[in-house]
Amino acid sequence: MTAPGATAVATAQFDPGATWRLHPQVALRPEPFGALLYHFGTRKLSFLKNTVIVEVVRSLGEHDSVRDALRAHGIDENAERPYVRALGTLADSHMIVPA
Repeated sequence: MTAPGATAVATAQFDPGATWRLHPQVALRPEPFGALLYHFGTRKLSFLKNTVIVEVVRSLGEHDSVRDALRAHGIDENAERPYVRALGTLADSHMIVPA
């Protein structure tokens, strides 16, 4: 139940076992430190400060799941936590969306 005067917003729960992709209104611009993501719909700007996460984000739609994308970039289960957290943040800000 939503409090009076509040607006309910539907957001997809981030599931690293599902397929995700870059939002169609998001531009990814490579930078020496990683990349900038700009969402033309929400006008939000995000920074990716790691070139590995940039490659993972670029390839998300090519894999059956986020975890498959991570494995394809050499990130195993023991090292995935910070990447899954970063991708969850991108999902919360609608930079990536379910495929």
